Amino acid sequence: MAFWTEHNAQPKRNYRFRVVISAFDADAVWWAKSFKPPTYEISEATHDHLDNKFYFPGRVSWGECSMTLVDPAGTGERGIDAVQLTNQVIEKSGYVIKGKGMTPETVNKEDASSVGLEGVTIQILNAKGDAIETWTLMNPWIKSVSFSDLAYDNDDLRTIDLSFRYDWAKCEINGVDQFKEPPTEL
Repeated sequence: MAFWTEHNAQPKRNYRFRVVISAFDADAVWWAKSFKPPTYEISEATHDHLDNKFYFPGRVSWGECSMTLVDPAGTGERGIDAVQLTNQVIEKSGYVIKGKGMTPETVNKEDASSVGLEGVTIQILNAKGDAIETWTLMNPWIKSVSFSDLAYDNDDLRTIDLSFRYDWAKCEINGVDQFKEPPTEL
């Protein structure tokens, strides 16, 4: 039954979300401004037979996730600075900062996906703050980092855009893994 016919049902809201990244050593990334959840696409294979064309589903490929962070100034007891945290994750991924000596090391998937990014989860919350939908990125790594432009005529908050690449995502709704167990109702 549709949510608008039940008096106590509420739709999910875009502003009710929480991002948790274990590499950032925080219960929630409270400075997350926005997050584009996982997407997936199913490829197709075609088969031509006489004058007909038949289509068959192919492989599932997962799209990138992106997140925008507001950059806290790094003061106070916790001293959180999003630029510093992001740079630490990139360095722990295997990137060697130039000037620290020449080494044959470079960014690699093993290091990049084991720096605490295995805990990238996006929780969609209900009005009480309970997680009702949770997406977990599997084997994620940061693909790109972009800092907002600085300008004297702009008084917006400084932001950092991150793009995540991952192998697949896990989705749980009310604690039930959606890709393993069939839904109870359609």
